Amino acid sequence: MTTNTDDELATIRAKRMSEIQGQLQEQAAAQADAEIKQQIAEAEQHEIDVAMKSILTPDARSRLARLNLVNPDLTNQVKTHLRNLNSQNKIKTPVNDIQLKSILQGLSDEKREFSIRRI
Repeated sequence: MTTNTDDELATIRAKRMSEIQGQLQEQAAAQADAEIKQQIAEAEQHEIDVAMKSILTPDARSRLARLNLVNPDLTNQVKTHLRNLNSQNKIKTPVNDIQLKSILQGLSDEKREFSIRRI
């Protein structure tokens, strides 16, 4: 009776051990994929930052850095837009602060409309 119970326990332990090993392998694969994606994103961001040094004047880079503190999504959109325009030779480089302002106005989704009501 005890050998039968011991055999059952051994098979249950082996089964559970294989399940845990499978889960660990899945987690390791998911973590490796996440690290690869992160490295690719960092490399792409570095490439964009290097491109901005040649596309923008120092004043425009400063404005873009300040904008990044407030609205990172818009900053990334502007950077990719500028990189695309530069690669297609549709923009005269270096882009100064005034030109960057006009580009920001064109790409900005938030168009504030104020209406004044008198009571």
